[in-house]
Amino acid sequence: MIDLKHIFGFGNKLLTWNRQSNVRSLPWKNDRVAYHIWLSEIILQQTRVAQGLPYYLAFKEAFPTVFDLAKAPLDQVLKLWQGLGYYARARNLHAAAQQIVTEFGGVFPEKYVDLIQIRGIGDYTASAISSFAFDEPNAVLDGNVIRLLARYFGISDASDTVAGRKLFRKLAQDLLSTHPPAEYNQAIMDFGALICKPQLPLCSDCPFATSCAAYKNDLVNVLPFKQKKATVRLRYFYYLIVQNDNKLLVNQRAGKDIWQGLWDLPLIEYEKTPKSIKKMLGVSLAIEPKAIDEIEGPFVQLLSHQKIVAHFVKIKEGIYTPEEGQIWVTKAQLKKLALPKTIFSFLSEKSYF
Repeated sequence: MIDLKHIFGFGNKLLTWNRQSNVRSLPWKNDRVAYHIWLSEIILQQTRVAQGLPYYLAFKEAFPTVFDLAKAPLDQVLKLWQGLGYYARARNLHAAAQQIVTEFGGVFPEKYVDLIQIRGIGDYTASAISSFAFDEPNAVLDGNVIRLLARYFGISDASDTVAGRKLFRKLAQDLLSTHPPAEYNQAIMDFGALICKPQLPLCSDCPFATSCAAYKNDLVNVLPFKQKKATVRLRYFYYLIVQNDNKLLVNQRAGKDIWQGLWDLPLIEYEKTPKSIKKMLGVSLAIEPKAIDEIEGPFVQLLSHQKIVAHFVKIKEGIYTPEEGQIWVTKAQLKKLALPKTIFSFLSEKSYF
């Protein structure tokens, strides 16, 4: 049970901190343009601000309006997104821009109920756009907000359950109810990012410390609580380096697997590392093991729920027969393709472009 006396004065104290001590300066703060807010929020999903900032600036420059983004080829959007990860966000961004143009005439809806109907926009993003751009009183609920509320109010309910999410949403909305929506939402997110951090929070600088349940009960490193533990799938990728007359063989990833829409090298995947890699690859490709020039790796890439262990296998020219969907590209053409991080890093290091 949340002690109601803790609710009163929380917002005023938070806004005082925001006006007197918040030094966080970001290009989208105090920007009332819904398109800019939307770009920043999609880019920053599961992404650190320092990493997302240059992408935000690049997207604003490449696509000054939602119309520019909507008419751009998806390949161009994916290429600009390269290295940021979670590529479904880029595909949703492009599809949503087209939806906003076709269904809303290029004008962002002002209401949460309409915004949440747009592809890729969920509760948090709809609340952010509606409050920041249009002052609609919808509380944002991201990891920063949940962490602050869980610690301050001593909430042990799991934040990743339906009941827990409902509890945090109601509390966040109650706290916002008497304050300017845009300023309050920005303040609570900044406070969670700057003071009530996941690791090594600045409790000595926190204006809430004297009344914070987690601080008083030594629960700062325990809260917020999550019920589910993410399981990580381990995958072994063997990328084939197949060349012919200074051209490289590539294909575009399809289906609903990772990196959909990005360009890839011919790939053999195993459930575990083969004891004899050359022998196993020879069987898989129906070629002699001596046709394999070189194997480099492992190169590890961590995704949210997967760990990719990649090797790069150079095949002698004239041995491998291209399959349907695989095409030859020059170095100049390769530069324009959006590639998964591991492939891009390897090809860059080896001067393939």
